[in-house]
Amino acid sequence: MTAEISGLHIMMEMEEEKCTENAVKNESVKQPGSVKPPPNIIEEDSKHMEREALNRRNDWEPSAFYSLGKETFFFTGQEISIRESLDSYGAVIWPGAVALCQYLEKNREQIDLMDKAVLELGAGTGLVSIVTSLLATDLPDVLNNLNFNLSRNTRGRCRYTPQVAALTWGQDVLRHFPSTVYRYDYVLCADVVYHHDFLEDLLITMKHFCKPGTTLLWANKVRFQSDLCFTENFKNAFNTTLLLEIPHEEVRIYQATAKK
Repeated sequence: MTAEISGLHIMMEMEEEKCTENAVKNESVKQPGSVKPPPNIIEEDSKHMEREALNRRNDWEPSAFYSLGKETFFFTGQEISIRESLDSYGAVIWPGAVALCQYLEKNREQIDLMDKAVLELGAGTGLVSIVTSLLATDLPDVLNNLNFNLSRNTRGRCRYTPQVAALTWGQDVLRHFPSTVYRYDYVLCADVVYHHDFLEDLLITMKHFCKPGTTLLWANKVRFQSDLCFTENFKNAFNTTLLLEIPHEEVRIYQATAKK
């Protein structure tokens, strides 16, 4: 491995779901329970996600601002500093992202990302995208934070420049991102599945980008019954292999390829 984070061909995209349009707010003091959920997530599940996000704050480095924090990771011989925010689910590092980064680092020979075209759906803070120097996608309300983390951690380290663009999960992706133009060797997803109303749109998007010749890697913590239902639909849609299960964190990593 060179001093680069990774030598990937990057064409980043960013997910533009039917959610809020405000960018990450300016630094301001927030009180507990301020994590902003996407719309149409039921109250009980929202509280579960809020508690999990607030627990992540225990790993942050000391900060004068309650809602803003920073974590430092070491992958591929590089120090990676990630800014997080309690303003949005997408601005917090979730366990699936960390697990996927660890898996990619430990399995470089089996999953060779060098000079590959790679897309990440639901990039969140950008940790996976930074580690693999790849294409990142996510919600508009975390775009500023995503760009900040990507620029901070990839400038001068990568062979290719990471990019971020807007992408809407669902049927529109077929029109805006035709397969004749947008083809990838790898599609990565980490903790994009929880209790929200866009799981069907997510599967449509996965199927659109995971064409013959593409490998999809999906890492997720199992939290809700709806996660298990999505997993079954995922298995029916693709040829799948369970690559890794981390019982104490309830995280699974799947590999998928298109069915013929």
